[in-house]
Amino acid sequence: MNEKRRAPLFPRRRALRWLAVSGVGAALAACGAPLTAQQSEFQETGAATPEPPAAGETYLAVARGEDPAVITERAVAALGGMERFVKKDFDVIIKPNICTDFYTYEYAATTNPVVVATLVKLALGAGARRVRVMDYPFGGTAKSAYAKSGIEDAVKAAGGEMEVMNSSKFRLTKIPNGKAIQEWVVYQEALKADLLINVPIAKHHSLARVTLGGKNMMGLIQDRGGIHAEMGERIADLVSLFRPGLTVVDAVRTLMRNGPTGGSLDDVKLNNTVIASHDIVAADAYAATFFDLQGRDVSYVRAAAERGLGTLDLEAIKIEEIQA
Repeated sequence: MNEKRRAPLFPRRRALRWLAVSGVGAALAACGAPLTAQQSEFQETGAATPEPPAAGETYLAVARGEDPAVITERAVAALGGMERFVKKDFDVIIKPNICTDFYTYEYAATTNPVVVATLVKLALGAGARRVRVMDYPFGGTAKSAYAKSGIEDAVKAAGGEMEVMNSSKFRLTKIPNGKAIQEWVVYQEALKADLLINVPIAKHHSLARVTLGGKNMMGLIQDRGGIHAEMGERIADLVSLFRPGLTVVDAVRTLMRNGPTGGSLDDVKLNNTVIASHDIVAADAYAATFFDLQGRDVSYVRAAAERGLGTLDLEAIKIEEIQA
């Protein structure tokens, strides 16, 4: 296997992109230090895109079974293993959905803690130097939401760190490929990390229809209310900025109605499924089918596909279905 080709993100490229989009590059130029050609490129084009699999290799994995840890492991293994995404000494950030402290994970408003902890273990096992897990809840404090969701205990037991997102690390940031928005206040650590793993829970949303991987990026920004105008295009702008290297959709317990916060177990369907891909659009398109939707029916998934950020054509890619 060509390891260099398979590595989706490299620390140097990630650092250069951070310099460009965070405004530090502009500050250096103002102080008399010219931008390098690579820094200028990132100002114009944004993030590096993870390499797709070679012909004949699995593009998207769908694992089903009663053990969330096993199906998460099997889905990632089908993509070539976590070693495809994590290289030695990588600084990894995992972004689940920990939106509120209202309910435990059984109510399917927050990502399954076993799925998150399994990804922490896999990343550390692949050689990551550090694995942090974080979100910016809109209901309750981060500390209370982390605890209530069960994610904090699971992550710490797996050897990872829970990070409360520090307000001083949110900065106005240029979105080089933005169409509806060209800049937004975003969490800088998510741009500096060597790898961002996106771990949404698939759930109903009263405005967006569904919350999936693209919408999960809203937990890395301030002023989420402002994203709801032209939501599809603005979320696609965020995807173009953050470009997660791996998206793992938790469809173990799925909130089918009254999202995004839910509150009744009657609204939860047990699907016992995990979906994984380097392609956030393809992962979201597949997850949409749990709601009798196609990817193009979800505004932000369709918009991201139109930007070339991934594919909606599930028939054109190799999907590996796994029964664990």
